[in-house]
Amino acid sequence: MLEQLEPKSVFSYFEKICSIPHGSGNIQGISNYLVGFAKERNLEYIQDEVYNVIIKKEASKGYENKEPVILQGHMDMVAVKKPGCSINLLTDPLDVRTKGDFIYAEGTSLGGDDGIAVAYALALLDSKDIPHPPLEVIITVEEEVGMEGALAIDLSSLKGKRMLNIDSEKEGELTVSCAGGVRVNGILPVQWENIPEEFYGVEITLTGLMGGHSGVEIHKNRGNANILMGKVLKELSEKVHVVLTALEGGTKDNAIPREAKATVFFPKSELENCEKIVKAIEKKLKEAHEETDRELRILYQEVKKQPEQKALEETSMEKLIKLLSTVPNGVQSMSQKLEGLVETSLNLGIMLLKEEEFSTAFSLRSSVVSQKEALRDKITDILDSVGGTYSFSGDYPAWEYKEESPLRDTFIKVYEGMYGKKPTVLSVHAGLECGILAGKIKDLDSVSFGPDMENIHTTEEKLLISSTKRVWEFLLALLKAL
Repeated sequence: MLEQLEPKSVFSYFEKICSIPHGSGNIQGISNYLVGFAKERNLEYIQDEVYNVIIKKEASKGYENKEPVILQGHMDMVAVKKPGCSINLLTDPLDVRTKGDFIYAEGTSLGGDDGIAVAYALALLDSKDIPHPPLEVIITVEEEVGMEGALAIDLSSLKGKRMLNIDSEKEGELTVSCAGGVRVNGILPVQWENIPEEFYGVEITLTGLMGGHSGVEIHKNRGNANILMGKVLKELSEKVHVVLTALEGGTKDNAIPREAKATVFFPKSELENCEKIVKAIEKKLKEAHEETDRELRILYQEVKKQPEQKALEETSMEKLIKLLSTVPNGVQSMSQKLEGLVETSLNLGIMLLKEEEFSTAFSLRSSVVSQKEALRDKITDILDSVGGTYSFSGDYPAWEYKEESPLRDTFIKVYEGMYGKKPTVLSVHAGLECGILAGKIKDLDSVSFGPDMENIHTTEEKLLISSTKRVWEFLLALLKAL
């Protein structure tokens, strides 16, 4: 599908990457492919026990004495699909397509974040005529689920002090710092009881939300399906005697959930009343989210009681609803130093009612350590109050702004020379691996950039073809200047 696009080498490798399943937690195949790529070209490589890969290439002729440059990206993607999509994201290739100036994947996310960084790196490593200093390519794993690869990787063999992180989604923007974050995993123990014989069951599906990246798009105040389903259950339980048998929503802690489902049972005499209440709730939610989630809707479908099916006992259901109703969500504070920058946020990305527990996963981000700790403590206090437990994972530091950065200065100079204007230099709320890697390489000087992408971490993800070409040309000019 992409063989006619320029630059051919970049898009050829991007399509190859899309043919190898590489969602977070399913990265052994793509990691082994990278090792095979290095072996075929006699390039020095390291593959560690968690499947991070480092590949090194000697400088092109005339650049042998130049300082090495580190290229960095991650191999895992947020793998999500539309309801009804037949693609198995664990085993099947993506259905990559083009439309106008965009590349997308039919029915699923595309993985431009961060497959395009890997494609750029492979095209450079495979080249024979591109001038460049010594290259040290770092391709990490599990970035999307807590930056676990960056936390685990050993960089003691690297000599470079200048790092180009290709993990930003807007051409012309130069990212120089980012928020830190942590995942909070909550567990609420639950008890079950029999469903009364005369009760009638329905599945309530809250769907049609925009979703998005919980760092890049959290400021857009899009509806969170998990939080909104909590509102539905709270209001419904206050007006009708309902019992809950199933609840789930979201697939990634760092993606704003687009859909949530709940199955409830209630007295058959309340059938008409219950449907009327749900429709009234739907109307209120649509009005509240008219500007952000115009396709929001609540589907209401009869389900039959299954043999041995149980419902949450009353206390467990009350605690679950209290948790969903009281936990904060979305933007918590804005930066006082940088106008328009989110300082602290929270996203309830996953919830699932299991046999013995109700599990939740929150993505917490902040550029201020004390604010991150305060919000983390607030979540754990709420979990404590309903008898829940908690654990933390993927705790990563903020990437702090450097007052002096020769790499940043060179980037700006090359950009001005090519486009006649300065790039936008900014800090972002989304997490990047630069802060972690800076703690492993003394005096590391790093910047982050990338081509235009839209709706990353969603099934509407798009990669702009012309932007990918321009950023490639800029990358080559930057390496030459370095």
